Amino acid sequence: MKILICDDHKIVRDGLVQILKQMLGVSLIKEAGNGIEALAILEETVFDIILLDITLPGISGLEVLKSIKERWPESNVLMLSMLTQEQYVIRALKYGASGYLSKDTASEELLLAVQKVSAGGKYISPSLAENIALNFDKETRKLSHELLSPREFEIFIKLANGMGLSEIGNELFISNKTVSTYRSRIMEKMNLAKNTDLAKYCIEHDLI
Repeated sequence: MKILICDDHKIVRDGLVQILKQMLGVSLIKEAGNGIEALAILEETVFDIILLDITLPGISGLEVLKSIKERWPESNVLMLSMLTQEQYVIRALKYGASGYLSKDTASEELLLAVQKVSAGGKYISPSLAENIALNFDKETRKLSHELLSPREFEIFIKLANGMGLSEIGNELFISNKTVSTYRSRIMEKMNLAKNTDLAKYCIEHDLI
């Protein structure tokens, strides 16, 4: 089995490598610290499974996922994240992820998820699946944040958390002007006026 791990924290990658080495039949484990590195590695090697973090510098994990599924549609991608709200899970599945796992899950569950997803199956942590089921009937109409692109959604969350334009630009390696353009687009799509409205919306919909 060939495995690609994409996470910007080396300590996380090291931990995953140690866990995955316990599996029989693992012949290759490659690591990437960001989305650009991951896509470059995928140009050279076909992997049985890709472990992909949602929160990455530069290109977000959701954007990387979308690129992977567009270029290599047969890829098996298991999302790993500390973000466990159902909106993130649903968005990842919508873009083609084969599974979604919380980073604080037990190693046994990680190995089970890797085995299932690498074989072409689907896997969501039981606790996450239950949360999705419990909240399924709460909102039948399309929510405003669901109209946002992956990058817009990422910047939307950062703005709602109180980050400034410069801070967001530095973290994502884009200009302040670009961040401002995204902010205007987000406000228009969501029919909101100011950053405090974004924060209030996120709190009401359990996004932060």
